[in-house]
Amino acid sequence: MHLRPNPPRQLPAQDMTALDAQEQRAQRVTWAVGLVAAAVLLLLVCLLCSRALR
Repeated sequence: MHLRPNPPRQLPAQDMTALDAQEQRAQRVTWAVGLVAAAVLLLLVCLLCSRALR
């Protein structure tokens, strides 16, 4: 006995303009988090170097 699978269903339409806007917002958040992390690392390196020079 052979069973035939159901045909694939249609996917809903995508709003490409909204997807682009969300992607831009996500990229801004990623850059902001990266900049904050870089600033914290720079501060830690400066603190460690100042202690090493004392």
